[in-house]
Amino acid sequence: MSDDAEVLTSNQVDERAPRDWREVDGMLRTRLKVADYTAALDLVTRIAQAADAADHHPDIDLRYNWVGLRLVSHDVGGLSPRDLELAGEISRIAADVGAEALPEVTTSMTIGIDTADAAAIRPFWMALTGHDEAKGDASSLPSPDGQLPEIWFQESEARECRGRVHLDVYVPHDQALSRVEAVVAAGGRLVTDEFAPSWWVLADADGNEACVCTWQPHGGDAHPAA
Repeated sequence: MSDDAEVLTSNQVDERAPRDWREVDGMLRTRLKVADYTAALDLVTRIAQAADAADHHPDIDLRYNWVGLRLVSHDVGGLSPRDLELAGEISRIAADVGAEALPEVTTSMTIGIDTADAAAIRPFWMALTGHDEAKGDASSLPSPDGQLPEIWFQESEARECRGRVHLDVYVPHDQALSRVEAVVAAGGRLVTDEFAPSWWVLADADGNEACVCTWQPHGGDAHPAA
C-alpha cells in the first residue's frame, strides 16, 4: 500500500505517472479535449464523483471543448501517490468517454522581476495585482486565485541593455527542447543553455528575456539550436 503522505521526487513522478499527464511547475497536469461544452461538463461531473470518492480534489478548468486538470497534495507540500492514483482514475474516465488527452500543451508562467531592493517595490506589485506575500518567503508573491501567475523578485543590480522583468514559462520536460527551437526559429536568440535542461534563457529582437523551464535538474545532453 502506498504512503499517501510521501512526497515523490520529480523522477518518481515521471516514472510512475500515467502517460497522459506531465509534471509542470510542481503540479501534475493534463488537458482533455472533448466534442463540446455539454461533453466537457459531463466529464467534469464524472471526475468530481471520482474525486469525492477518493477524498482528493484536482483544480479543474472547464472550457467549451476541453477540461484542464491540476493535481498536487497541498497538505504534504508536493506530489504524492494519491495524485498519481487519482490521475490514473481520471485517465480511465477520459478513455471511457472518448476524450483526447493533450498533456503536451500544459504550461505555467511566473513573472520574475530583477531588483536591488525587493522591499521597496513589493508593495507596488501587491497593490497593482492583488497578490499577497508567501508565508515565510518575502521573495515570492503567489497567485491569489490559481489563475494569475506567481511574481518573484530576483536580487540583481541594474544592467544596461537588459530588461528587469522576464517570464519563466514552465513546460512539460519532453516538450522543452522543441519549444526552445521554435522560439529561436521565430526570431529569438538563445542567451544561454548553461542551466539546461532545468532552464534555457532566451531573448527577443529587442532584448526582452524569458526562460523555458522544466522540473529537470541542471546538466544533461540537451543542446537547442542557437
